[in-house]
Amino acid sequence: MTFTCRPMRPKDVHECVDIVAAHPVIRQRYGDALSDLKAVWLALMGREAFRPVVFEDSQHSHAGIIGDGVSVFVSDHFLRALKRSPFFWVGPELTRWLSSGQAPLLSDCEMRQRNARGGLTVATWEGAIRAEFLHCPEVLTAFCSAFIENHQGFLLNEVLGQGMTRDTLDLSLRSGFLLLQEDGRYADSGESPLDEVFEKPHHIGLTRELALSRVGSWVGSLFVCQAPQCGFRPSEQRLLLTALRGGTDEELANDLAISISAVKKMWLSIYERVSTHLPSLLPNRTFMQESVERGREKKQRLLNYLREHPEELRPASP
Repeated sequence: MTFTCRPMRPKDVHECVDIVAAHPVIRQRYGDALSDLKAVWLALMGREAFRPVVFEDSQHSHAGIIGDGVSVFVSDHFLRALKRSPFFWVGPELTRWLSSGQAPLLSDCEMRQRNARGGLTVATWEGAIRAEFLHCPEVLTAFCSAFIENHQGFLLNEVLGQGMTRDTLDLSLRSGFLLLQEDGRYADSGESPLDEVFEKPHHIGLTRELALSRVGSWVGSLFVCQAPQCGFRPSEQRLLLTALRGGTDEELANDLAISISAVKKMWLSIYERVSTHLPSLLPNRTFMQESVERGREKKQRLLNYLREHPEELRPASP
């Protein structure tokens, strides 16, 4: 089986909440807060601090969404509450805060400022899989790989999460995450049996300082970050993020709900920006020399660069 990951769309939210509601463990954590989850997720769509994705079986397109993962960039106020004992389940608590008008997530402006200077904290809100895929190793691998891919390139100070199943908790700890202790320190799980840890609210995570001291951990790659060179506009970043998933200009226009002429103008602006800041990446050619084949080659070289430099596609102030 092969599973693909893509951003969650507004039309996906109902199905994604149903997956959470059907999950044998996660639904019990929410209680009454589950009834507000759909409205809260829909209200957050488009926010820079809200990072929802869905997973699909690429070999069986009719199968629909098989799982969803949601992460958020949280405020210092929520982080302090999250790390204070007694611990709570993150997803339900975020739902309650937002339903009551509180603001646990960073604003778009705060995201740009802190990703350029100061650093960010990301917390996993939810990760739910349909019952028939719960113990599928390929799905668990897809979830972990997607989390790394979707958060590389940010200037991260700290990453926190919780186990959606006992298997994912075990995998996360073996990947380099540590268990948050009641005194606010991160440490190995120690003598506590994983089943006991999993049954009650818990947090696993890692800070930049700890990641740098634990050379070789898989999750440590999250904290590798360089300054962006090109300074793409948010609209250009959205186009490039969509282009990385493949598709023609016509398909990009449809996904972004803009005209095909707007897509072409944006590509020209992107190439001009890259030629200014990274001239060796896209050698200049005259209009007459720019064949269709060379145009494809130029786009592919740019997309290959962006796969290796995700920081170019993250929000940041100049």
